Amino acid sequence: MAQQTPKNVPPMKPNPRRNQKNNNQNSGAWMIWIVLGIIFVMILSNPSTVSHTATAAKMGYSDFYRLLKNNRDTQEIKKLTLTEGVDRVLQGKLANGKDFRLSVPQDDKDLMSMIRENVSDFSVVPAETFWTQVFFNFVPVFLIIFFIWFIGRRGAEMGNKIWSFGKTRAKMSEKGSGKITFKDVAGVDEAKEELQEIIEFLKEPKKFERLGGKIPKGVLLVGPPGTGKTLLAKAVAGEADVPFFSLSGSDFVEMFVGVGASRVRDLFDQARKAGKVSGKGCIIFIDEIDAVGRQRFSGIGGGNDEREQTLNALLVEMDGFHSPSGLIVMAATNRPDTLDPALLRPGRFDRRIVVALPDIVGREGILIVHSRTIKLGDDVDLKRVAQQTVYFSGADLANVCNEAALLAARRAKETVGMAEFLAAVERVTMGPEKKSRTTSKKEKEMTAYHEAGHALLSFLLDEVDTFSKVSIIPRGMAGGYTLTPPTEDKHYYTKKELFGQMTLLLGGLVGEEVFMGDTTTGVSNDLEKVRSLARSMVCAFGMNDQLGKLAFGKGMHPSFLGRDLFDEKDYSDDTARQIDEEVKSLVNAAYERAKKLINEHRDKLDLIAGRLIEKEVMDIDEARTLLGIPALLKKGDPVVPPQV
Repeated sequence: MAQQTPKNVPPMKPNPRRNQKNNNQNSGAWMIWIVLGIIFVMILSNPSTVSHTATAAKMGYSDFYRLLKNNRDTQEIKKLTLTEGVDRVLQGKLANGKDFRLSVPQDDKDLMSMIRENVSDFSVVPAETFWTQVFFNFVPVFLIIFFIWFIGRRGAEMGNKIWSFGKTRAKMSEKGSGKITFKDVAGVDEAKEELQEIIEFLKEPKKFERLGGKIPKGVLLVGPPGTGKTLLAKAVAGEADVPFFSLSGSDFVEMFVGVGASRVRDLFDQARKAGKVSGKGCIIFIDEIDAVGRQRFSGIGGGNDEREQTLNALLVEMDGFHSPSGLIVMAATNRPDTLDPALLRPGRFDRRIVVALPDIVGREGILIVHSRTIKLGDDVDLKRVAQQTVYFSGADLANVCNEAALLAARRAKETVGMAEFLAAVERVTMGPEKKSRTTSKKEKEMTAYHEAGHALLSFLLDEVDTFSKVSIIPRGMAGGYTLTPPTEDKHYYTKKELFGQMTLLLGGLVGEEVFMGDTTTGVSNDLEKVRSLARSMVCAFGMNDQLGKLAFGKGMHPSFLGRDLFDEKDYSDDTARQIDEEVKSLVNAAYERAKKLINEHRDKLDLIAGRLIEKEVMDIDEARTLLGIPALLKKGDPVVPPQV
C-alpha cells in the first residue's frame, strides 16, 4: 500500500552546506589513505628497513673454508659475525668491501677454532625472532598512520580540519535560531528602520522592483564601541527569513599565503548556493571589517601583501566582473577612516548606517530592555538614571544594570533599588571605591579643599552644570571626585561654556593653593583637560580673536599609522608660536577667574571642605542646605522627555 504524503507539509529542501561537508569529508578521507599508502611503500622500499641477511652475497662453504684457512697471511676476511639460531648464519666483510653470508653446521667445533685463530674481528649475536623483525619493521609505519589519523580526527572535532585551510569559518544562522530580535534593541530606532527595510526587501523584492529599485549590495554599520552594531546584526539574524552567515574580519587572516582570499571565495560560493536554495537571497555579516579592509599600501615599509590579496578578493566578490545579485553584505566597524576607499564606494557598501550614542530617550529604552530580568524596587526611576548617564553607550548601560544587580545581591537585598543604580553609575564611571585605603590627615584635608574648589565653582558659574555628588573617598585612579552630570544632552558648546569648563577644572588647583599655598600632583589630570580644551578652542573651533576664524592641523580624528605618521603641519613656525601663546593666555585667564571667585567666597569653600573632612561624601541637596543656596538659584527644572 502506497504511503500518502500529508497535505500542507512543504517538501524538505536539501542542505547544500551539509552535502558539501560530507563530500569534503569523503575527499579528505581518500586523500589521507592515498598519502598513507605512499608512505607505507616508501618505508618498505627503503634499504635501511631490509635485513642485511637479504642483501649480502651467498658464499659456498668450501670457498669460505679456503679463504679462512689462509686468512692469517692474506687477511682477505676482515670481519665475521655469527648469528645463533635454528640456522646458524655467518656474515662477514671481505677486504674489497663486499659482504657475504653462509650457513654453517651446528657442531663444527673445528671451524669455530679456526675462526678464532685466523679472524681478529669475530662476534656472536643472538638470533632475531620473527616477531622482533615484524615489530621493528612495521610498528613505526602503524605509529605514523595512527598519528595522522588522530590529528585529522582532532581537527575535525575542533572544526579546523588540517585539510581545509582555505574553507570559510562563517557560521550560518537559520530562521528562528537567533534568540535576539529587534524587540531587544533600543536607542537606535533609525538604524532599526534601515535594517528592517533590508529584510523586507529580501522577503518582498517585487514591492521595490516595480518602481525600478535595486537591492542594496552592502550595509556598513559605523559607530563608537558599545553602541550596538553587533547587537543589530544579531537581531537581523533573528528576524531574517533568509540564510545568514556571520564571521569576524580576523577569520580571514592566516599565516599561510592565499588562505584569506580562498576563504573569501568559499564564503561567497556557499552564500550564493544557500541563497539559491532559499530562493530569497542571503545575508553575510562581517564584524570588525577593518581587520581585513584597511587601506592598501599603508604603513611603514609598505602594506601587507596577504591582507591586501584578501581585500582584493573581497572587492571582486562584492562588485566585480561577475557579481550575481541576491547577496547583501553587512559589516561593522568603529574606525571607518581606516577602510579602503574602494570598499566604501556605492556598489559595494551602498548604505552607511551611523549607530551613535543614545540620547536620553534611547538610554531610558535601553535601561528598560536590560532591566527586564532584574527585580526592581518601587523607588527605581529609570528616567533619572538615564539623566545621570549622559554619553553612556548601550554596553555601558547594560553594565550599569548588571553592576546594580550584583551590588544588591552583595547587600543581601530582595530587590534592586535606586541607591544601587546610582552607585553602579559611579562604579562604571570612576571604578570601585577604595575605602580600605589609608590616607594621612594632611592628604585628606588637601583632597577636601581640591574637590571643594570644583564643587563651589559649579555653584558660581552659570554656564556649567551643578555637581550632583562630591567625595574624597578614593575611587579607581582618582583620590577624590566631583560628579557634574549634564542636565540635558548637548551636541554643541559655545565659547562661554568651554571657558566655564576650563575655569571649573582649575578650581581644584586654586583650592589647594588657598589651603596650603602650594599645589600637588593631583592636579595633573585637570591640567591635561584644560590644555586640551584651550588648544581645541584655538586650533579647531576658531574661538580666538588674534588668530582669526581658522582651523589649524589635521583635525581631531584618531591617528592612523599608515596615513598620518608623516603628515606635516599646515602652518608656519611663527603661527605655532602664536598658537602656544594664545593657549597659554586662555589658561591663565581661566585660572585668574577661578582664583577671583574662590577668594571672594572663601567662607563657602571652608564650609564645603570641612563637611567633606567630616563625612567624606556630600550630595547636592546637603550642599545647598549647608550654604543656604535655594534649589533653583541658577537653573530651572530640566525638561523631561516623554516616556518610552
